This record gives sequence, C-alpha cells and structure tokens, in this order.
Amino acid sequence: MGRTATTEHAVRHDMSLLSSDDLYLFNEGTHGHLQDKLGAHPVEDGTSFAVWAPDAESVSVLGDFNGWDRETHQLLPREQSGIWEGVVPGVGPGTLYKFHVRGRGAGFFADKTDPFALFYEVPPNTASIVWDLDYDWGDTEWMTTRAGRNSLEAPMSVYEVHIGSWMRGPDGWSLSYRELADELGDYVERMGFTHVEFLPVMEHPFYGSWGYQCTGFFAPTARFGTPQDFMYLVDRLHQRGIGVILDWVPSHFPTDAFALGTFDGTHLFEHADPRKGIHPDWNSYIFNYGRNEVRSFLLSSALHWLSRYHADGLRVDAVASMLYLDYSRKAGEWIPNEYGGRENLDAISFLRRMNEDVYREHPDTQTIAEESTAWPSVSRPTHVGGLGFGMKWDMGWMHDTLEYFSREPIHRKYHHDRLTFRMLYAFSENFMLPLSHDEVVHGKGSLIGKMPGDEWQRFANLRLLLGYQYAQAGKKLLFMGGEIGQGHEWNHDGAIEWDLLEHPLHAGMQRWVQDLNHLYREVPAMHRLDTDPAGFEWIDANDSENSVAVLLRRGALPEDLVVCAFNFTPVPRSNYMVGVPRGGFWREVLNSDGEHYGGSGQGNLGGKEALPYSVHGRPRALNLTLPPLGCLFLAPDE
Repeated sequence: MGRTATTEHAVRHDMSLLSSDDLYLFNEGTHGHLQDKLGAHPVEDGTSFAVWAPDAESVSVLGDFNGWDRETHQLLPREQSGIWEGVVPGVGPGTLYKFHVRGRGAGFFADKTDPFALFYEVPPNTASIVWDLDYDWGDTEWMTTRAGRNSLEAPMSVYEVHIGSWMRGPDGWSLSYRELADELGDYVERMGFTHVEFLPVMEHPFYGSWGYQCTGFFAPTARFGTPQDFMYLVDRLHQRGIGVILDWVPSHFPTDAFALGTFDGTHLFEHADPRKGIHPDWNSYIFNYGRNEVRSFLLSSALHWLSRYHADGLRVDAVASMLYLDYSRKAGEWIPNEYGGRENLDAISFLRRMNEDVYREHPDTQTIAEESTAWPSVSRPTHVGGLGFGMKWDMGWMHDTLEYFSREPIHRKYHHDRLTFRMLYAFSENFMLPLSHDEVVHGKGSLIGKMPGDEWQRFANLRLLLGYQYAQAGKKLLFMGGEIGQGHEWNHDGAIEWDLLEHPLHAGMQRWVQDLNHLYREVPAMHRLDTDPAGFEWIDANDSENSVAVLLRRGALPEDLVVCAFNFTPVPRSNYMVGVPRGGFWREVLNSDGEHYGGSGQGNLGGKEALPYSVHGRPRALNLTLPPLGCLFLAPDE
C-alpha cells in the first residue's frame, strides 16, 4: 500500500493539474481526457485529488492513510467549475480512498468512490485505489498496422468472451488477466478468429450483471488483476495478431449509493425526473446527455480505453435505449423533446460527438452500435446526418434467422422469406452479424438447443446456421461456447463445457468453425466487399419448395468468386443445377456434411466441372449434390 499521510500534513492547494483550458473544455462538454486531470494522480510529494461536485458544501478525502477520517483532509473548490481539489502529501500508489461529500441541502452526506478512479478494490469492497498506468507495451507492430486489420474491407470474425466464465482453473476460480492472455490467445489464434470482444471489463459491483451495470468507467475490474494485468492481456493478444473490442455502456449506470447516483446530493450525472432518469428495464439511472460535464465524462471514458488500453474498438451497448425517450415506456411515462417527438436529441448529439472524437483521435479503430431498431444511418458519417458509428449489429438478421432455424425443416418452405428478407436492407448500414451472449441466456437455451431434430440433425443444423452466417455479407460475431455446440445455455458462474470436445460431434463443430474462419480470412470474396452491394448476389433465392438458397460472393477482382449453396432440409438434393458466372472446374472448398465435421459425407468428390448450360441467368451451370442440412462453398480452380 501507499505511504501513510499523517494528520499533521494539511492538504496543499498550491498546485493543480487543471488548467484554465481544462476547466473551459470540461464545462463546455468537449473535454476528452479528463482522466488525466480529475481523480487521483501521484505527484512529486503526494497525490493530487480532484472531483466534480458542484452542489457540495464540502468535500474531503478519506482513506487508509488517515484512518478513514472524514474531516482531516478537506478539498477546496476551484473557481466556479464545480471541481474540488487538493494535494495530500505522503500519499502514493496503492492507497485506498473515497470522497466524503456533504451536500448543501437536506443533510446529505455520503462516502463516494471516485468517478475517475483508475483502479478499485475487488468487489464487494468499493474503495478507489490511487494508481498509475505506466506500462511497457510490446504491440508496436500491431498498432502501426491495425488500420488495415480493422478496416471494413478486412475480415472481421469476432469471438465474444465473458472473462469470468470462459475457462476456470483447477481451483474452480476464473482465470486472471495474465493467465487468460496465453490460454485465450492460443485458442483464438488456433480457431482463426480475427478479434476478441470482451463483455464489459469496466468495474461493476454485481458480477451477475456481466459488467453491464458499471460503476467504474475508467477502471478494469479488479476481480482478475490490476490495470497493468489487463494491459498485458491486450498486449499479448495484439502480439498474436488478434484485435480487441471492448463493450462500453454509456446508456445507464446502477443506483448503488457509493457510486455516481445523487453524487453531491443532487442528480448530478443522471436526470432528476424519473421519466428521463430511470431506466424501466434495469431500474438503473440514465445519464443526462444534455449536461456538458456529463458529456465530457463519457467522452473521456470512451477515449481512455482506446488510448491507454490500446483497444481496437468499442461496441456501444443499448444504443436504442439512448435514442428514444419512450424506450420501454408507456404513454404518460416519458417526456417528449422540444419538438414534441420521441427522439432523445441530447443523446443523438452526444453519440455523434463521441464518434467524431474517436475517429479523429483513433482513425484505425471501430465503433460498433448495438442498435435494434430501424433508426436510419447509424453507421453513416455525421456530416451526412448519420450517427457516425463504423458498424451496426444486424439484430434483424439474427432474429429472423434463429426463428427460421428453430422450425422443423418440413415447415421451413413456408418461412423462406426469413432467410432472404435481409438483402432488402443489407447494405443500408455497415453490418456485423451477431450470434451473441443475449441469445443463450435467460431461458433461451444454447444455440444447439434451438435446433430441431435428433442429435445428428441438431448438429447439422448448427453447422448450417454458422455456414449461412459466414456466407452473408457483413462481419461476424459468435459468443463463446457456440463454436463447440455447448448444450447448456451460458452460466456466468461456470465455464464453457470444454469436456464436450471429447465427443466427435462437438469436436467436429469446433473444426467446422475453425475452417469457416480460415475460409473467411483467406478468400477475398468472403470478406473484401462485406459492406458493398457489389460483393453479394443471389443465384437463386426463390426455391422455397425445396428450402434451398444459393448465393454468390465476389471480391474486388473478377476472379474472386465463391458460390455458397444451402439445403435447409434433411433430404439430399441430387442433380441440383446451379448457375455460375464462368466455366472451368469449381472446387468444393468447404462442405458442412464432411465426415470429419460429424456429417454423413455426401458431396461432390472435391468439385464439379461447369457445364455449358445457362441456368439462373448464368452462362454456365454446376450439377451438384446438396447434402442434407448442409452447405457447400465452391470456388473456381485457377
């Protein structure tokens, strides 16, 4: 722990980390690096403390250095900024502390954790810890080349991970950040995923919230190690050529008394009116995006993870709940905007500014919106009226596709439009196709559990589903456990059921995902034009009677072609004619019915020579065998 500050050492007020420009930008709502100014920062002979509490009557620092005395170390207000600050001599890194805030009215007083703390105690303890973020990074090669790896033209196959339950050690405890670095790195590299996306790592008091009820917007959770330990995890993944995306939650925060809520006795970070300030789904506080200082707080948080932790992107949670004032509210439970509409104009303005700041400072990263409505231009630039995100999750594809796959194959011909509807809007945004954690929790069952039929058919269906996902235009995301066909839905108190890999069907599923990833990464037609209409064509979208769909993926060069054929029934289709754009031999590069995946082994003996017949409006044709509940990927043999 840090050095002990005695009561004889009064708080010094002869220095400040905050310049006049900092105060101006903070109060203006445009400061993007407040974590370097507010909070606790070791200085030459102590620690500088600064906290925003404009309605406080007094603010003091208490901690293990003064026996948690609320009176000894008083801070002073800085001009009219609402910031209280001072330097406590003799306090260094490792010191536990909180702010004691006394409000002006109604006898309010509370011991609050630091909103800008860089590190906290392990929950359920709640003290902040004086810390520095010095770290010797070893990912220079990644950082100087990642613009191409994070580009919309690059393959992006994302493995979504909850750190606490990916794998457990022999003692039953979660792996630490450092233990995870090589274990997860080895696995992701072997599986061929390009990126890892972590469910929120930001400090959160309730483990069961999975990080989505965040109280520490600048600190990785201490459950798995120090900030430097988390940096090590990111660093090691980068050294293996694996990108890191972080879930970030600016939509709400929990009501725990020690944290942000009613911070100085007033509704400082949140709206006072519950019709705007309380989230009805989660009973949590909603940020007041119209308050300039709150905007600076959130902007600083976003940029902090990209700059200090080298994150390659932010997946922004629950964007729809930010955009609509009536989100999950009944009539009379919400307040219209100044024009009488339901759009949250302050949130829109904030999101646009956040994306502008991110792409100005870190143009080689991505912001990704989890936005579940038809809000237009989410992933379009702000100068053309968009929200400015780089990508958007395609929730419509996910819902339609899972609904289709949950049906018995005999009924699928009546719901063929669920497969094809997406292409009416597929290029209106830069989409990522998610099969995320949200689909395997709260009684929804696992992915394999959604599939109909006997055991063989369920595995064939899941291979088919994942093949269909990878064939679609758009980036890919798969939650941990889905790649091995885990039988039970996700349990955050456990781990992935790795022992299932002793069984051939589960091992075959894992091998299938591995091969899908390598095809997607290595063949330009599968990723180069993921967000360009020129990269996708239907060959036949209308064979609902046979529940068959065939599509063509294109790359930037004329020879970059892949035909993807899908049979959504357990009935093999022999002599099935598929039109193709050129002659020659078409090699069967992947077949989900391969015996090494757990399939029945039906296929086309490595490929087919194109026949001189015009089918589907194409100059040549392939006479294929479509395996039961199977998909084929065929490419011209050069």
